[in-house]
Amino acid sequence: MEIFDHLALGFSTALTFQNVGLCLLGCLIGTLVGVLPGVGPIATITMLLPITFGIDPIGALIMLAGIYYGAQYGGSTTAILVNIPGEATAVVTTLDGHQMAKQGRAGTALGIAAIGSFFAGCVATLVIAAVATPLTRLALLFGPAEYFSLMTMGLAFAVVLARGSVLKAIAMVLAGLLLSTVGTDLETGEERMTFGYAPLSDGIDFAILAMGIFGFAEVLRNLEFTETRDVVRQAIGRLLPSLADFKKSAAPILRGTLIGGTLGILPGNGAVLGPFASYSLEKKIAKDPKRFGRGAIEGVAGPESANNAGAQTSFIPLLTLGIPPNAVMALMVGAMTIHGIVPGPLVMTRSPDLFRGMIASMWIGNLALLIINLPLIGVWVRLLKVPYRLMFPAILIFSSIGVYSINNSPADVVITAVFALIGYGIIKFGFEPAPLLLGYVLGKLMEENLRRAMIISRGDMMTFIERPVSAVLLLIAFAVLALAVIPSIRRGRDEVFTE
Repeated sequence: MEIFDHLALGFSTALTFQNVGLCLLGCLIGTLVGVLPGVGPIATITMLLPITFGIDPIGALIMLAGIYYGAQYGGSTTAILVNIPGEATAVVTTLDGHQMAKQGRAGTALGIAAIGSFFAGCVATLVIAAVATPLTRLALLFGPAEYFSLMTMGLAFAVVLARGSVLKAIAMVLAGLLLSTVGTDLETGEERMTFGYAPLSDGIDFAILAMGIFGFAEVLRNLEFTETRDVVRQAIGRLLPSLADFKKSAAPILRGTLIGGTLGILPGNGAVLGPFASYSLEKKIAKDPKRFGRGAIEGVAGPESANNAGAQTSFIPLLTLGIPPNAVMALMVGAMTIHGIVPGPLVMTRSPDLFRGMIASMWIGNLALLIINLPLIGVWVRLLKVPYRLMFPAILIFSSIGVYSINNSPADVVITAVFALIGYGIIKFGFEPAPLLLGYVLGKLMEENLRRAMIISRGDMMTFIERPVSAVLLLIAFAVLALAVIPSIRRGRDEVFTE
């Protein structure tokens, strides 16, 4: 009965006029972001962070969460109609979704994608509600040493699950950790790595770093490509799948939900792996694997369910442990910090309305996405024809205004521009910026817990090994990194990301 009491509290919080409105707004923006290739939820959330300063913390987080899982829905629309994945998680959907569209079955593909995503989202939200309390109770047993080791393990997974070279991913994590130390040391009062530049004495603002590395840099990167969008000219067709389509899709939706929900919890970027794993499984167990890549509805149903389930279960480590499993969740940590909320297990006891309200809002958001997505297909098709060169000036202007409004400081805009150039540079040299953001977000927490652990143990580093939970977490971290550098496993990992 406890879970129903918690859900009642959550819905009483989420069903206020303001929070429902912000949830719908987030879902609508998220869908728009997913539909338009080249923007993405990371860049969008960073651009909207300054706007949330004047909003109630619960409403702000509900809106940002809606943008994230709304983008998973929108990405499938672009993948099916244009053969361009609006989101990384929609890459697999292009394989069969676009072929279905060419065959005049775009409506069926869009319909099954929406239904599968809705089902997966509801199941994932139920899982969050069920496991949140036990995980939080477990997290309360953690001390500073265990938290430090847990974050180390999270960064190790981030390295392994990042695209490209393991060494480049490690370099990005270390760069993020280094950036987190910039500013005045609260313990000693000494300035660290400010180079005498006064605006850096308070450290690098999270929104400025994220906006530069992801928002502005993404705009610069997209200007390189003259993107041709070949929108399918055939009729969209009926949106409601037939009974035969439902029979073919039911099992893939269930399997995709299970795979995506499980991988979404993994630190790093497990939610991105869910659709790939689901597609591979469906192809392996199919009676006729040759159908895949030629318009098999299972190739849309499974991956689309997996990506939405993964997007929502990635909130579990964030809400219960305060550990962001991917770059978007790192932005959510930044948003919580901006609003004076310390992420972690104490959120449930100190702000139960926030915790339960966010969970309940996901159900509302999933229903809203199902309602607003299918009737607006015609609008999304028209938007897909808008050239990117007409959108980027507006994106840059509004983003610059948002950055300036954080502290009313022109220096913030300059620093953001510097990070934009750095972000563009690291992308050009084959580095992935997501591990850098994770390193930055976890850096301050790691430093704080490291200091606490050392004070408690009176400077004895063995405390991290003598405490069983801490030792196991560190062992997992080192084992994961060791496996990633073994030649045969590294080749297999590279092949997976290449595919």
